[in-house]
Amino acid sequence: MTVLISASELDAALASSAPPRLLDVRWSLAQPNGLADHAAGHLPGAVYVDLDTELADIGDPRRGRHPLPPRDALEAAARRWGLEDGDAVVVYDAGHGFGAARAWWLLRHAGVDVRILDGGFAAWVLAALPVETGEVAPAPGRVTLGWDGMPAIEADDAAAWPARGLLLDARAGERFRGEVEPMDPVAGHIPGAINAPTSENVAASGLFLSGAELEERFAGLGVDPATEVAVYCGSGVTAAHQIAALEIAGVRAALYPGSWSEWAHQGREVATGA
Repeated sequence: MTVLISASELDAALASSAPPRLLDVRWSLAQPNGLADHAAGHLPGAVYVDLDTELADIGDPRRGRHPLPPRDALEAAARRWGLEDGDAVVVYDAGHGFGAARAWWLLRHAGVDVRILDGGFAAWVLAALPVETGEVAPAPGRVTLGWDGMPAIEADDAAAWPARGLLLDARAGERFRGEVEPMDPVAGHIPGAINAPTSENVAASGLFLSGAELEERFAGLGVDPATEVAVYCGSGVTAAHQIAALEIAGVRAALYPGSWSEWAHQGREVATGA
């Protein structure tokens, strides 16, 4: 399945006889709730999705900051968004793709045909395409979601993974090395992991690098078609962006949803340095 759709491709798809459903997943650590930004301007008909409350099951810190929601909770949210069985979906955020990638991974996990708008809202505005204001309240949908469509691993799997393949840490280098830790109780990384910052998946324009460029990037980290790859980050959000980039490069990777925020709360072994 194709990972990305460009602003011009999406504009054409919205004018077709079977337009995709649009989900606005604007989110950041600094501003987790993007509803105000959504109301100020969004793609026509896009429904706002709250990452913290609809794309995660926050509560027990031992499970990490953004553990996966149960299937039935995600299905209830998808019905609130107006989704029906067979709908194609496009997800977007402000432009960096982190929030959108979390929605992309979860919906792919649930069996939905979904793509990420490359460059997000910023790319749409740059292309001078139409924008609406206010909130969107769709009629409830009746979608039935599946589960287990994308590979996911637990903490014990992550601990053993470097002995069988590559475990990529998608956080910034200073967090990986343990020099700083702004979010979690312990600094460092999972022993045996390799640092591969998510920020290096995109160009200065905010668009994903090309497939060839991403293949070269990941090959430089030791990824080849025979490599078993798993990815984690701080809380399982930006790791989904890394998995999308790997898929663009032709590599299937597993997500460790609990990520460092779960690992750090469980008192597991920690490595520091490069």
